[in-house]
Amino acid sequence: MEVRSEGGIQVRCDKLPAPVIARTRLQVWFIRVCSSLFLWTCLVQLVAVGELWHPHLLSNITNRISAITQDPLPAVPSPPPLLPARNYTSNGFLRVSCNGGLNQMRAAICDMVTVARLLNLTLVVPELDKTSFWADPSNFEDIFDVRHFIDSLRDEVRIVRRLPKMFSRKYGHKPFEMPPVSWSNEKYYLEQILPLISKHKVLHFNRTDARVANNWIPLDLQKLRCRVNFQALKFTPQIETLGYKLVRILQEKGPFVALHLRYEMDMLAFSGCTHGCTEEEAAELKRLRYAYPWWREKEIVSEEKRSHGLCPLTPEESALLLQALGFHKDTQIYIAAGEIYGSERRLAPLRAAFPRIVKKESLLSPEELQQFQNHSSQMAALDFIVSVASNTFVPTYDGNMAKLVEGHRRYLGFKKSILLDRKRLVELLDMHMNGTLSWNEFSVAVRSTHEKRMGQPTRRRVIADKPKEEDYFYANPQECLCEGTNCDDLLSPSNSSDGG
Repeated sequence: MEVRSEGGIQVRCDKLPAPVIARTRLQVWFIRVCSSLFLWTCLVQLVAVGELWHPHLLSNITNRISAITQDPLPAVPSPPPLLPARNYTSNGFLRVSCNGGLNQMRAAICDMVTVARLLNLTLVVPELDKTSFWADPSNFEDIFDVRHFIDSLRDEVRIVRRLPKMFSRKYGHKPFEMPPVSWSNEKYYLEQILPLISKHKVLHFNRTDARVANNWIPLDLQKLRCRVNFQALKFTPQIETLGYKLVRILQEKGPFVALHLRYEMDMLAFSGCTHGCTEEEAAELKRLRYAYPWWREKEIVSEEKRSHGLCPLTPEESALLLQALGFHKDTQIYIAAGEIYGSERRLAPLRAAFPRIVKKESLLSPEELQQFQNHSSQMAALDFIVSVASNTFVPTYDGNMAKLVEGHRRYLGFKKSILLDRKRLVELLDMHMNGTLSWNEFSVAVRSTHEKRMGQPTRRRVIADKPKEEDYFYANPQECLCEGTNCDDLLSPSNSSDGG
């Protein structure tokens, strides 16, 4: 017993022994456990009785309990298992700086993976062009899924995100830099490039456009080029999500045509094509051409070039073409392009002929496109996705995007791509415009000209010693479109076109 004084009054406090306190706490805990068990037993019995006499009486209660106890998140499919990595002794590192727009760089990446495989090299994730006309600051991982790129090719070639530090300038290493020769075959790379790798251990290709030949490349390497293009180069989730949203919006409104209207400032300045432009616009395009030293051709006669079929169609010519091909006024047309030179003024005749013309800027909110602003390659990726998915693809110029989309559409089952004979079209357009050809004559002539230029199966046209003039591998990767004896039937001469 303890006695203490509080305010002059003596108070007696009885202090309980420790064993008594412990026993009291145990009793309280035991009572709580028993109470909980009793309550849960009652609940279970209540549910059982309710289900026996009134099956739907407590359905809401059981559903809520089930919702609480189950994981509310949907099951995420597990990624496919990784292929076993190819086991090889690397001869060195290949670093590449791609040049040009998105699709030129895409083809180059496919080529450089193939070169790395041929020479048993370790490829560093490619660097993208940031100094061209478009000045796009995007890195590889801003456009392509870099993890998928590395993992999906691990059974063919080793790919690393960056060079080891020992090969950096900081550690005194001086890289050997060069552009490989254009349109080269495997003999060039084995005999000319491999010795340089053996000597320097790191080789930097500072230009990569069209550095592998279209033809006479071993079949396994041609198929690897296809594999990189169609499987390994997957756009980032952000780009794919927005691209497929565009496709879904268009498809909900019915079939649609993707018109690759390459009537943009950079193309007109580069090509020197000014048909339909004012004198002030022609002068502006010429100044721009002289401002970029890597555009070698400076003095260009526009009408002469157009007569040879070397100019993109104007918006006005495109309207006449689509009408002649039989597309109705209510056809839904997606403009797969950047800013059209002359803007709405030049688009007006096309829009008058086909009021259901749309662009990504009219289908998506500014907030959705904000992340892609000033990133021309990422914007081009959206157009690429829509063009591949379209019911009909019509490119008005055979640039890199037109060719790669054509190849993808062939790979997906020879989807309809109208491959224009621009030289013949210019003749027909001029005759119609000067009154020599009636509308019916013009329309019949346009259709007959393109009857076998719809992306049907055909063999690539090979022109010895003129790789620029022959059919491009990525536009018609025939080695990847059929197997064995089926190729002879599929690619028979009866299916051939004059260069489609």
